[in-house]
This record gives sequence, structure tokens and C-alpha cells, in this order.
Amino acid sequence: MTSQTHTYAARYGGRTAGPAGPGFWRAPFSAAPYRELGFLLTALPLAVLGFAFTVALFSAGLGLLVTVLGLPVLAALTAGGRGFAALERHRARTLLDTEVGDPEPVRRSRPGFWGAVTAGLSDGLGWRAALYQFLMLPWSIVAFVLPVVTLTVGWVLAAFPAYQWVFARYTDWPGYQLYDFTTDAGVHHEYYLTSNWQILGVSFLGFVFVFLTPPLVRGLTNVSRLAIRTLCR
Repeated sequence: MTSQTHTYAARYGGRTAGPAGPGFWRAPFSAAPYRELGFLLTALPLAVLGFAFTVALFSAGLGLLVTVLGLPVLAALTAGGRGFAALERHRARTLLDTEVGDPEPVRRSRPGFWGAVTAGLSDGLGWRAALYQFLMLPWSIVAFVLPVVTLTVGWVLAAFPAYQWVFARYTDWPGYQLYDFTTDAGVHHEYYLTSNWQILGVSFLGFVFVFLTPPLVRGLTNVSRLAIRTLCR
């Protein structure tokens, strides 16, 4: 790594921040943060699917434990958990540029159908992966909403000088209306963004959001990296 190349770990103080990334000033215009954002955006639908699969099979398996049928259902849960874990490791490699080693295959102590069932029930990775699917749904919601809001709001505000003229031309406002209300005493208050300094101030605030989004995304994906390394291998 050259002196001009900095890792997000060094820049933001983390020890598990992953591979090298663009510097703070280049990050909003580089591909790496948007690949990581793609990981977060696609994680939510996968988390919904994995959560539904895990809860459904775990509940059915527990309910059927009064009969022998519950055991194959729980074994199917761990097998499906392994499948979801493999998908997460692949997504970590391709979108997060994070290498995660593949686990050992399930080892059967005896052949046949019940050999597969007992192997599945004793599969530690399968159970950890099922736990991952259960825990990641609420986290995926947070990790989806935060960067989408900051990035969207950021670019909308940053581009304000390009479209602020629309309000004066096509509405009866002299500029963008920040607030408009009347107090109980009958005093009317309204405020419009009309001066060049106000317009530039809005744009500056937008760029603050834009430049803070990549480190936010990196922090969120670091949690996902840790979860994948801990529960999906």
C-alpha cells in the first residue's frame, strides 16, 4: 500500500474496516462506496426472505417435535441457512471486496435419509446462519434507510442552485418557501430562500450530507462484514 493509498480503517479509526478505499474527498465520486451501498440496498429484500424462511421452518419444526416430523424440518432449516450463508459470502466478496473463507461441508456419521437429518441437526454453521437471518432483518432496515436518506437528501440539496429558479417562475413564491405560519396572536411569519448566499448555503449543507454518506456506508457495512465472518462461515 503506497503512502497515497489510505484504508477506511486508518481514516475512520476502525480495525475491521476492510480493504483500501478512496479518500474522503474522492469517495462520493468513486465506485466503491456505491458498491457497498448496493450491498445494503439488496440486503433488505434478502433479509426479509431469510427471516421469513427461518421463522417459518423453526416454528414448524418446534411445533412438530411432538412427532418425528419436526427433525427433518429443523434439518431443512440448517440446510437452508447454509444456502443463505453461501449467498452472503458471495455478496461480501463481490460487493464489499471482503474475502470470507468457505466452511467445511456437512459431515454425515451414517448414510441415508436419517443420516442427513442428524448431520443437519448437528451442523453448527447451519444454526449460526439461521441466527444470522433472524438478527439481520432489523439491522438491514436501519442500514437501508439511513444511507438512502442521507444520500438522497444530500444530492437534492447540493443541486439546489440548479433548480431554485423554478419556484419564482412557476409559483407565487419569490423563492423556495422554508416556512409559512400564523401565530395565535395573528402574526404571520414566512421565510423564503432568495439570496445567493442562502442558495449556496443550502447547496453546501447538501454536500455535507453527500460527503458524510460514504463513511456512514462503510460503518454500516463493517457491521455486516463482522456478522458474515462470525455467523456465515
